[in-house]
Parts: sequence; structure tokens; C-alpha cells
Amino acid sequence: MRSRTTSLLVLPGLALLVLGFLIPSLAMLFSPPGTETGEIFVRLGEMITDPYELRIIGRTVAIGLVVVVVSITLGFPIAYLLARSQSRWAGVLLALAIFPLLLSNVVRTFGWLVILGSNGVIGQLLTGLGVLEEAPQLLYTELAIVLGLTQLFLPLAIISCYSAVSQVDAGLDDAARGLGASRTRTFWDVVVPLSLPGLVVAATLVFAGSVTAYTTPYLLGGSSQRMLSTQLFSYSSVTIDWAGASATAMIMTFLVFLVSGLSSLAARRGATS
Repeated sequence: MRSRTTSLLVLPGLALLVLGFLIPSLAMLFSPPGTETGEIFVRLGEMITDPYELRIIGRTVAIGLVVVVVSITLGFPIAYLLARSQSRWAGVLLALAIFPLLLSNVVRTFGWLVILGSNGVIGQLLTGLGVLEEAPQLLYTELAIVLGLTQLFLPLAIISCYSAVSQVDAGLDDAARGLGASRTRTFWDVVVPLSLPGLVVAATLVFAGSVTAYTTPYLLGGSSQRMLSTQLFSYSSVTIDWAGASATAMIMTFLVFLVSGLSSLAARRGATS
């Protein structure tokens, strides 16, 4: 009875996915080259063979993966400490950790402009201490994009990991330590494997957000460090290349589904090993 109720709850979302994504995608797939939809696939073929476009795709994937690794590396320990904490302040600290989600992405990104600019906090600190004679160029670099996106999506990683760790029975930690395992070994051999579903969710959300984010790469990367999102905006609003914009969107969608599938496969293998 419970499984039947769950299936009924899934039906509206599944219907929306079929009507809004699957059917249009199949219609595009079987359209002849002479039609407008067929031109999208022609443009797609040009993009995946153009060195410039391939560099943009590679940069997008690389930055997305780096942001995933950094976000989970920082977010999982925070989530673990909050989930296992007995302090009455744990809820307050969790609220503070996810509070940035209530702020506009533009506001949060402008903060990095102040920090990373040539006259920003880091530049003035390094020159004031005599470490460097001139302020380093941190803006409009891949590092700036990684920092901005990590700060943007770290709360999502914390929420996902916190939910996963909270479902792991704390008694298992005590049992492992009672059998002689150290806290470190308990963390890696007990908590992390049992939290893999949450890690997969966190990785998928962070990667999807990083690949599709526009404001942060545009403000912190500029035109010199283009990603697929900024390239899509350029095609749709500057050069008015609708086929190029559609092809770029297809690549972004494919990347998100690919990483999501690989993450789920890795989690499934990890759970059975």
C-alpha cells in the first residue's frame, strides 16, 4: 500500500518530465537536417569539434568537479559535527551555515569582487605586508570562479550531508569505538560509507548548479574565462545564434545527467562492496 501511494506521488512529476523534456527531445532527435531543429544538431556537431568550444566545455567540467570536491571536503565534516553534536547551539549553527541561501547570488558574488579586486582586501593585505610589490590579479581567473561557486553551493552540500549523517545511527560509532576503532577509522569506515547517498545528492546538486550558474562566472570570470552558461547567454542575447544556444543547453543537460548517473553508479558499487 505504501509503495502504491509513493508511486502515485511520483506520477505528476514523471508526467511533467515526459511532456516537458522527453517528448521535445525525441522530436528534436528525429527531425531532418533541413528543419530548424535539425540545424541545432548541425551546430552541436560543429561545437564538439571546435577547439575553442571544447576548451569552454573542458573548463566548465573541470571547474564543476573542483567545486564539488571542495564543497564536499568542507561541507561533510561540518555536517558530521553538527549532526553528532549534543549542544543546544547545533541547530543555530546549522541555520547559520545555510543562511547564505537566503541571500541573492548577485550580492554574494559582489562580495568576492570586493575581496579579490586589485584594490581589494587580499591585494591590500599582501602589498601592505610586503609579500608582493603589486597586488595579484585574482579577478577574472578560474580560481575566482571556483571560490565564488564554492561559497555559493557549500550550503547545499552541508544540507545534503547533514541529512545523510543524521540517518546514520550514532550507536554504530559507539560500537566501532568499543571494538577498538579510532575516531578517524570510525569516521572513514562507518560514517562515510553509510552516508554515500547523501554525498551523491550533494555532488549532483553542486555540479548541476556550478555548470549552469551564470552570474558568478560572468562577474568573476569575465569574457576571458568563459563557461557554458556565459557562452549560452552570448549566443542567445549577443550574437542571436539560437541554434548555438540550444546546442549549448543540450551539452549542459547531458553533462548534468552524465555526472548524476556516474555518481549514482559509484554510490551503488560502494554500498555493495
